[in-house]
This record gives sequence, C-alpha cells and structure tokens, in this order.
Amino acid sequence: MQIAVLLYPGFTALDAIGPFDTLSPLPGTEVVLVAERPGPVRNESGNLALVADASLAEVTSPDVVVVPGSADPSGQLGPGPVTEWLRQVDRTTTWTTSVCSGSLILASAGLLTGRRATSHWLMLEQLAAYGVEATGERVVFDGKYVTAAGVSSGIDMALTLVGRIAGDRAAQSVQLLIEYDPQPPYDAGSPEKAPADLVAEWRNADLAQLVKPQPID
Repeated sequence: MQIAVLLYPGFTALDAIGPFDTLSPLPGTEVVLVAERPGPVRNESGNLALVADASLAEVTSPDVVVVPGSADPSGQLGPGPVTEWLRQVDRTTTWTTSVCSGSLILASAGLLTGRRATSHWLMLEQLAAYGVEATGERVVFDGKYVTAAGVSSGIDMALTLVGRIAGDRAAQSVQLLIEYDPQPPYDAGSPEKAPADLVAEWRNADLAQLVKPQPID
C-alpha cells in the first residue's frame, strides 16, 4: 500500500509529519513524500524543509493521499499541477485525506462538493464557499474522503484511518508506541473552549483573511 503525503511551499509541518509518523508503522506500507518536483520543500515559516523523494509525475496511483494545510494555501487553490494531480489520483485512491486547510485544496479541486468536511476553525466559512457542508468536528469521514480539523487533529485522523485499514488493535498499538496520550496544560484547544476575547482576536487577525475561494475550473 502506497501512502502519498503531499508537500508544497508553505505547508504546515505537523500536518504532514503527524500523519506520516502515525501511518508509517502499517505493515506493507510505503509512505512517500511527494511534491511538484523532488527536493526540499520549506514550511510556512520558511525555517524547516522536508525532502520530497518523488515528483507528482512519479506517483500516479497511491492508495492513500494526505494533503496538509497551510496558514495560506491560496497558491494551491484553483488550476495548477497540484489540483490536476489530485483529480487524477483521486480516481483510484482508497482514501483521500486532508489536515487543517488542506481540505480547501481538495475542495478547490472539486473533490468535496456536496460532502461533509472539516478544516481549521478559521477556515470553515471559506470551505463552505466551495459547496461543502462544513462542520467543526475534529475528524470527518464522508465515503473515502477523510478530513481533519486544525494541525494536531491530523494525528487523530491518521489513527482513525489505521483502525479502518488494519483494525482497532493495530491502531491501539500505534497509539501506544507513539505514546499519544494528550494532557494539554490549557483547555483552550477549540473556539468553544478558549477565552472569547482570544477567539475574537484571531478571528479579526489577517490569518482569517488569507484564503479566498477560487473558482473550480
């Protein structure tokens, strides 16, 4: 089974690495980092690079696709190599997945139209603008499409996917081995739990305005 984790300039590192490390232990699995061209691809801060071992043209029929998000995925929305690749490989994938605003990239490719999906809480309105039934749930399954909310939820998504692919015991083993047992020091991990003024501050920040829906070609 081949799992392709998409990289593009400005991706969020944990969106890619969380699912990568969680899915890699699956027996008989090849997890490949793929980008428009092989080589280092820098994250949204520009201070970390992951190396894509394969180009989009070299990965033509992965069983699973993982699309990470970005604070500003606008460069990947609308027509382009990533959109065309996603449309092509989606024809034969068993699972097409995303983390955070990666769901906007899938939606821009026309893959989530009329489906339930989630994204980072700041991106839900933009997601709905693509004709998606946007929900604030942490992980959403709609057929073979699996979307996760913000950043850290990519681990939850990948663990759930391990369970679907290999069974509960396999997923529990992965969870145990990566010691995924969250005990956050603060209870502010969602807009429903965080202080209202902090939520308002981020809703009014530039981050909420970065992504503008692009027409589906």
